[in-house]
Order: sequence, then C-alpha cells, then structure tokens
Amino acid sequence: MISTYVTTGKVFYTYRTAGNWVSGNIGDGGVESQNSAMAAYCAADQNKFWEMHDALFTNVLGEDAGSFTSRRLQAIAQNIGLNMNAFNSCYSSQKYLDQANQDFKAAQGSGIQGTPWFVLTYTVNGQTQTSSIDGAQPFNVFQQDIDKALAAGAK
Repeated sequence: MISTYVTTGKVFYTYRTAGNWVSGNIGDGGVESQNSAMAAYCAADQNKFWEMHDALFTNVLGEDAGSFTSRRLQAIAQNIGLNMNAFNSCYSSQKYLDQANQDFKAAQGSGIQGTPWFVLTYTVNGQTQTSSIDGAQPFNVFQQDIDKALAAGAK
C-alpha cells in the first residue's frame, strides 16, 4: 500500500494510536494501550517510532495479559536500541499522555470499534467523504476503496 499509493503521492497516510483501548471496547480505558502509545511516541523522539511499533506488535502476549507493563516496555525499548536514559525520562514523565488521550478521543469520534481500524477521508467536489476498513485486511480490500475514491476525483 505504501509503495503503490503513499510514495507515489496519491495518498497521504497518517498513523495514530488508539490511546486507551482495552478488551475490544473503546471507552473502557486501557493502561496497557496507553502505556504502549506513550512508549511509541517516546521512541519517536529518537526517530524509532516504527521500530517500536513493530516491536510492540511482535511482543503482544495476549489482550490485557501484561504485554505492556513498564518493565516490558523498557526491555522492548532496549532491544530496539533506544537511548535508555532518554526513553526512561520521557516515559516516566508521561510526556505523551495527553497525545495518547487525544488519539483515544479521536478514535471514539471516528466510530472506531477495534484495532486495527483504517479511516479513508477524501474530498470530492468540495464534499468530505469517508469510508472505513475494520481489521487487518488484505491489500485488495484497501486497493478497492482507495481506487474507488481516486476514480471519484478524490483530493
């Protein structure tokens, strides 16, 4: 998807965490989701957001199973080569708590019901259009929605 649409300039891609997601129910508030979101943003301070993102998904033990305790997040940060003093300072200060909470509120406002969730927003003839894709779907599902939007003259 990135090589077909993003690098060609056809699509602008923005990634957000889901902030406080827990037990498949947005709105319950989830310490582990919030912790992992803050850790990812702290990793971004060291230009390693995507490395942390990938490591977080690789190290999931199960839903609400202790995957993202502070101790595990520190181990993941160390494994991806972060400066641990900088990471620990950022994470323990909760520097990105507000950002994680904003992401959560944006997810709620977008009607997101699970993760991953993708929202395609585009403008046709001055009118904002949206569609969403729920879950980790194959490329052809994204391709169908994106091509439909582009064919309609999406901007």
